[in-house]
Amino acid sequence: MSKDTLSISGMTCAACAKRIEKAIGKLSGVAAASVNFATEKLTVEYDEGLVSLSDVRGKVSDIGYSAAEETQKHEVAIPIGGMTCAACAMRIEKILGRLDGVISASVNFATERATVSYDPGKAKLSQMKEAIERAGYRALEAEKHGAVDEDRIRKNAEIRSLWRRFTVAAIFGLPLLYIAMAPMVPMLWWLPFPSILRPMNYPLNYALAEIVLVLPIVAVGRRFYTVGFKALAQGSPNMDSLIAIGTAAAVLYSFYSTYQITLGNFKAVDNMYFESAGVIIALILLGKSLEAVSKGKTSEAIKKLMGLAPKTATLIQDGKEVEIPIDEVEIGQVLLVRPGEKIPVDGVITEGHSAVDESMLTGESMPLDKKAGDRVYAATINKNGVFRFEASRVGSDTALAQIIKLVEDAQGSKAPIAKMADIVAGYFVPVVCVIAVLAAVAWYFMERSFPFSLTIFISVLIIACPCALGLATPTAIMVGTGKGAEYGILFKSGEALETAHRIDTIVFDKTGTITEGKPEVTDVVSSQGDGEEAKNLLLQITASAEKGSEHPLGEAIVRRADELGLAFLEIDNFQAITGLGIE
Repeated sequence: MSKDTLSISGMTCAACAKRIEKAIGKLSGVAAASVNFATEKLTVEYDEGLVSLSDVRGKVSDIGYSAAEETQKHEVAIPIGGMTCAACAMRIEKILGRLDGVISASVNFATERATVSYDPGKAKLSQMKEAIERAGYRALEAEKHGAVDEDRIRKNAEIRSLWRRFTVAAIFGLPLLYIAMAPMVPMLWWLPFPSILRPMNYPLNYALAEIVLVLPIVAVGRRFYTVGFKALAQGSPNMDSLIAIGTAAAVLYSFYSTYQITLGNFKAVDNMYFESAGVIIALILLGKSLEAVSKGKTSEAIKKLMGLAPKTATLIQDGKEVEIPIDEVEIGQVLLVRPGEKIPVDGVITEGHSAVDESMLTGESMPLDKKAGDRVYAATINKNGVFRFEASRVGSDTALAQIIKLVEDAQGSKAPIAKMADIVAGYFVPVVCVIAVLAAVAWYFMERSFPFSLTIFISVLIIACPCALGLATPTAIMVGTGKGAEYGILFKSGEALETAHRIDTIVFDKTGTITEGKPEVTDVVSSQGDGEEAKNLLLQITASAEKGSEHPLGEAIVRRADELGLAFLEIDNFQAITGLGIE
């Protein structure tokens, strides 16, 4: 027997659902048919040897409704390398969205990740990766929620690479700028300058020196050309295309001017733009490096949340205690938790009792007494007492893992304003290219000077290069959701964060959760009077008694005594009694 679910459309009332149930139930080979009017789903159990799913769909159609197989929806996050601007993200979104079986695709430039919902029966992860690779980007290993360490290692490597390339560009770019500018700026004439490189006297030496200095800069910035020209050839220009066109035009025209100098046209030395290309590439590499650093910090909030979970668990196996990695814990296993340890996974206490600090989940600073039958949660802290519990939720099903997933999803989601920025960025580059060409042509006809019109062309392209348009909004969302997570505030999505500025009233469901997270002694009242001596004596005795306690109230009393510099008395026969206090 097979069991399948079909989506039904066209129903208007519960009577429609009953009618479909009866019609399908009469088919030979159908064992059971159930229609849920609210969810518009038909669940049918049938013998494939007697009736097929297409027969069932045909019968539904015969009685005036339509049925379709329920689409299985899988979601995967694919890290992407090689994106340089929001236009790249828009391009990848379009490419993935055109694949058969892909339901939706959203690429976040700031997190460098594509979130794809797809039907696994039609689309495959390998096909998505191939499509990304064909577009000129790198599809990295698909992420599991919480795979922050690998992501961090990859981003750190990228940051180091960018800084190295910027350093090389700066080393060659500064002397290049000096050689180009010093002879032309009167106030710099007093600085030392090799006479053999003076453009008016030795134009060819001057040109060759600039070529020697600019070539290493072009080499470290070659990625702008490989990515930019490839995107341009495929009809989807991006920010790299602007950099590539502008700097290539400057370098090629400067090479032409050098050639003119070799032919004896020494005036061509005035048309050298090597320093423009070199300095532009150096500055943009600096911007890319700073941008990579800011993007690399986006996983900090998730990393802090992940750090709450312990790395190992103590398993009770054949009466013995065995320490195992947290990833190897399975549902149904019995685990042991000692005082002061973090609880490894969600579960139910089977033996023992203790007080558990659940402030990371609830905000409550006071620990809760736990006994057999009570639930405990991963990353909460066992304050005192030893207990055993049976694991009920592990891995991505624990409460902590769900919180981490919520933060990841919120950071990766797009707010309405971010979607608008992406749309604008998608049209931005082609429009800039058109404006640059029109501006260059207009100035050429007005001035009849090709070098000047080239300067205008390069200026328009380069000024438009910074990609703040597509980066600012997603970065703001990540910073906002990350900071919120640090303070225990979780945003479900980027849209929720965007609309939060309209909040004027907040209603909390209970008291005690909006606190410092730990109790504090505010007043000491002594039966011996209001004098400081009597209060300090009472505090000294109480703090000495509580010094061995792990209860938050006891710790607060000890802290207050420490602040006042009170000496602790010797205590004998100390005993902490769970749920009652100390003796």
